[in-house]
Amino acid sequence: MKNIKYQSVFFLLLIACTVQAQQFTASLKGYVKTTAQQGIAASTIRIGNIYSSTDETGYYEIKNISQKNVTITASAVGYRNTTKTIVLKAGENTFDFELVSDQKEIDQVEVYGRTKAQEVNRQAFNVTAVDATKLYNTTLNISSALDQVAGVRVRESGGVGSNFNLMLNGFNGSQVRYFIDGIPMENFGSAFQINNIPINIAERIEVYKGVVPVWLGSDALGGAVNIVTGDRFKSYVDASYSFGSFNTHRTVINAAHTTKGGFFFQLNAFQNYSDNNYKVTVDVADLNTQQYKEGVKVKRFHDTYHNESLIANIGVVNKPYADKLLFGIVLGKSYKEIQTGARMETPFGGWHRRGTTVMPTVKYKKSDLFVKGLDLTLNGNINVGTEQNIDTVYARFDWYGNRKYVPGKGGESSYSMYKYKNNLAVANAILNYKLSENHSLSITDVFNSFKRMGNDEVNPQNASLERAKLSQKNVLTFGYQYDVRDRYSVNAFVKNYHQHNVNGANEIVKNLSKWGYGTALAYYFTPSFQLKGSYELTVRMPTPDELFGDVENYEGNFALKPENSNNFNLGINYDFALNAANRFSLMANAFYRNADNFIYQRLNNNQTKYISDNRDGVRSIGGDMDLHYSHSNWFTAGLNMTYQSVVNTQKYEPDYTGISPLYKKTMPNIPYLFGNLNAAVTLYDFGGKDNKLTFGGSLQYVHRFWLYWPLLGGTDEESAKRQIPMQMALDGNVVYSIANGRYNIAFEGKNLTDNRLVDNFSLQKPSRGFYLNLRYFFNK
Repeated sequence: MKNIKYQSVFFLLLIACTVQAQQFTASLKGYVKTTAQQGIAASTIRIGNIYSSTDETGYYEIKNISQKNVTITASAVGYRNTTKTIVLKAGENTFDFELVSDQKEIDQVEVYGRTKAQEVNRQAFNVTAVDATKLYNTTLNISSALDQVAGVRVRESGGVGSNFNLMLNGFNGSQVRYFIDGIPMENFGSAFQINNIPINIAERIEVYKGVVPVWLGSDALGGAVNIVTGDRFKSYVDASYSFGSFNTHRTVINAAHTTKGGFFFQLNAFQNYSDNNYKVTVDVADLNTQQYKEGVKVKRFHDTYHNESLIANIGVVNKPYADKLLFGIVLGKSYKEIQTGARMETPFGGWHRRGTTVMPTVKYKKSDLFVKGLDLTLNGNINVGTEQNIDTVYARFDWYGNRKYVPGKGGESSYSMYKYKNNLAVANAILNYKLSENHSLSITDVFNSFKRMGNDEVNPQNASLERAKLSQKNVLTFGYQYDVRDRYSVNAFVKNYHQHNVNGANEIVKNLSKWGYGTALAYYFTPSFQLKGSYELTVRMPTPDELFGDVENYEGNFALKPENSNNFNLGINYDFALNAANRFSLMANAFYRNADNFIYQRLNNNQTKYISDNRDGVRSIGGDMDLHYSHSNWFTAGLNMTYQSVVNTQKYEPDYTGISPLYKKTMPNIPYLFGNLNAAVTLYDFGGKDNKLTFGGSLQYVHRFWLYWPLLGGTDEESAKRQIPMQMALDGNVVYSIANGRYNIAFEGKNLTDNRLVDNFSLQKPSRGFYLNLRYFFNK
């Protein structure tokens, strides 16, 4: 605790020592349009060394301009560059561009016309950015979009709202951290998880593999996912509704309004509902007749899920004292029926969970704070919502839905109505000082606090549930960057990790402290050909769920030790054109991870719950590749593949004499070869001017892999159940956009071949389904 206090005091003193006079600042926004007044997406706006890209409507915004007289250039592929000199006033300014078509400028794409997602991909870190705006007319959630990224595999235990486990270059679960606009998501509650947040919330999704940048300030072991909602401070409404198979309904409403005086209001609201009553193939024992049958196809009958969530922010933007000062509230409610445990042999018919999120938030950002080049970002929130585990049914169920009374107190797993608060709080501060055009220093401090307290009205004698379980974590990072645009980039950083844990059940206290460091380098042979490499000695502290359990299917292990890993990445980015119509984009990366005290997930001793444990060592080595092709503006295709070898390097096992037979053997229940193939055809002005019709499809492939250690049992055909078979899922969609994207209709088919899809042990995912999505978008 002292260590955390000293770090916080040091950080505040550093900010206080920088106090000096304010300087002239201005912002500039507007639209880049064609001569026909259509917005040009992905065009580039440049003022000196400051770059910005337009969104899908042609809108751009540049903030923190320190000069009154500026020369601004607008450029886009297929249009003539336009340069203007204007005089800015302090505060907000507006200027629109009109570009004239000129196909001779097509070669400018080598330098100009990059989207924000493309700019992110050019960092020295091993990162892939997904342009979420291209997926707004789908029913995808964040996790579904991530499942299409090279190196990423999202494994789910069922349908809408089910538990998920994201794997990134061989590491998974809590080894990968999640953020929204750089704010850790560890305290968002069950109503806000990446598999129930709709894609429309995001502007882009950034996936950092292995080495995580300083400004995220994370203790991630294997990488991080940052959901960027975007700072498009303007007025818009984006609303969609979809419905389809298994009585699935989704609604999304995003809206924002900014006045000329800088008053800002933003609302994001969404809901998901599904009966999840798809068919599964299981072995069934009839409770009434005791008759046993193998491979029976039945419907899930106790798997309803729904959540309702709202994010509201109100405040001011582009003020002399703040680029952004927002006060907000995050509200959420979730209900989840639990159909099975960690395996599907026994179904449940009454066990369920409820959760709420009540989280006030504050966000502050100011560039050129006190001195030119000093930028400060502050964020804080606390979730005081509740979670409740309800298991009171006095019965047993079979897969036919039969119910049999069981004498006694009841409970299908553990008789309980345990209601608790996790009281999760997060505060982070980012201080960046630009010493010169190429040099900058940064400090990031992230503090997390977790305190679980609760009671069980049906087990009042269990006093251990009422004793607080406490975990406090602080990550302090110092970083340096030297960057020359389109030539080379150097990043170096050092991190301090500290965690204070208290197990309320027996009042055991643990304090953990570690150091880490790393670097990321990039060199540009040409502006479109980049070589980059990165290294980090990273540390991850155990999460509260790993230490204390999740009161559902996860058993706690307070004896867990922090895990650490040496992470190496080497990659290339290359964009090239065969001619004006045919373009390619290639991203390829090789990686090496060598982890100690590796925290992995296994079944507990009675095979009913998951539990985390440490292994002395795990090594992951492999590579991934992402290739995209486009022909003119009407056909696109993409292919990505990932290969990874995750090997156990623990030489000796407890209670085993000699070298372990599992030493240097492949870790079980981890896919090692998978990929995606996608293609889309777009017909412009179909049925009218500014309308377009798009046909798209995707094929996901996962090679078969061992469910258990292959050595612990036979590997012949009789042991087929010890493997998760090859998975292949085919999806298709048709999207019709009217009036330049204002009205949109989409029809989707998922798992069209109706394959039996399994990710985790024997837990089956949804069968074939069809969905209709209606979307309206208005921007002023």
